[in-house]
Amino acid sequence: MIGDFLYNIGISLYDFGVHAMTPFSRKPRKMIKGHWVVYRLIRQQREKKANYIWFHAASLGEFEQGRPLMERIRAKYPEYKILLTFFSPSGYEVRKNYRGADIICYLPFDKPRNVKKFLDLAQPCMAFFIKYEFWKNYIDELNKRHIPVYSVSSVFRKDQVFFKWYGGRYRNVLKDFDHLFVQNEASKRFLAKIDVNKVTVVGDTRFDRVLEICKEAKELPVVEKFKGNSFTLVAGSSWPPDEDLLIEYFNTHPEMKLIIAPHVIDENHLVEIIDKLKRPYLRYSKANEEKTINADCLIMDCFGLLSSVYRYGEIAYIGGGFGAGIHNTLEAAVYGIPVVFGPKYQKFMEAIRMIETKGAFSIKNYEELSELFDKIMFDNKFLRKAGALAGYYVTSNAGATDKVLGKINL
Repeated sequence: MIGDFLYNIGISLYDFGVHAMTPFSRKPRKMIKGHWVVYRLIRQQREKKANYIWFHAASLGEFEQGRPLMERIRAKYPEYKILLTFFSPSGYEVRKNYRGADIICYLPFDKPRNVKKFLDLAQPCMAFFIKYEFWKNYIDELNKRHIPVYSVSSVFRKDQVFFKWYGGRYRNVLKDFDHLFVQNEASKRFLAKIDVNKVTVVGDTRFDRVLEICKEAKELPVVEKFKGNSFTLVAGSSWPPDEDLLIEYFNTHPEMKLIIAPHVIDENHLVEIIDKLKRPYLRYSKANEEKTINADCLIMDCFGLLSSVYRYGEIAYIGGGFGAGIHNTLEAAVYGIPVVFGPKYQKFMEAIRMIETKGAFSIKNYEELSELFDKIMFDNKFLRKAGALAGYYVTSNAGATDKVLGKINL
């Protein structure tokens, strides 16, 4: 088929491009190095008589969506082993030592030869592809081998290739799934128009995940001491355009404290942040409880603590909204605090819904940010109501994991 031929050519060209970039970029280099050892790793680690359930996530965000389902299966059905694959180094390198899976590796590129070799070695009894993962050759081959395959937390929009006049061959990929667990009714309607009907609206498993994170949140004595009784803004995953606005407001409002966790943590960026500050600051890596007394801004110059830091804020600002798009809003909203972000949020359903329910707010410039922050900081009734609505949005949308488990046969 011409469509299959063109798809395979595209995958081969992508493979060639990644190899060509390895001398110049660390990310492709890590990916290719990981691909070289996939088959050996599976041969060494796979237990011959065990049944493996395969989860595939593109990167870290998709992993977090699949994690509640992985961990629930592991707890409820311990007789099964978990195989976890990643496409991106930003997922694999962070979670390669995750204890909730028995085998963790990269997924080889979706070329027919790779697909058959991978499945021959892995021999999964069931597969879950998270959100936007629709690798045609893998899914076709799973279907041919009568291995149940599911899509979890997927979202469909009319601008995707499946719904274009030229997307006929690719539409068949969706029909290979035994079931698609989608996030919203709109996705189900789009799929129905192309005769894909093995669909259930369950919502997003990320709500379950952030509730678990909230329960497991770390107590951070240094952060708690820094906050004291002060009104505190937590800025998570911030970029320079976010920081320009936040820090300008912070510099002129001594009644508030700021905890800032930049998305990029390198010395050059940290120096940029420090240069913008006109009030005393402290870097978390150099902090102790005594040093926090004289600081008004705490810079989180480390990874892994942001989801716990949000608990210390009265308000959260989520970065990325002046760039490619906002980062994780639910990790903050779960603590029942209002969430603020920049103008580029339209691809994120949770952000849209939280704005509609008045638990989140989008700003386009400093004037809008200043007006909103003044209202949140000085109108306690408004603050409490917005925070409660943000928290309720998370709790009221939980339960997707149980809905998925109720539909599959284990």
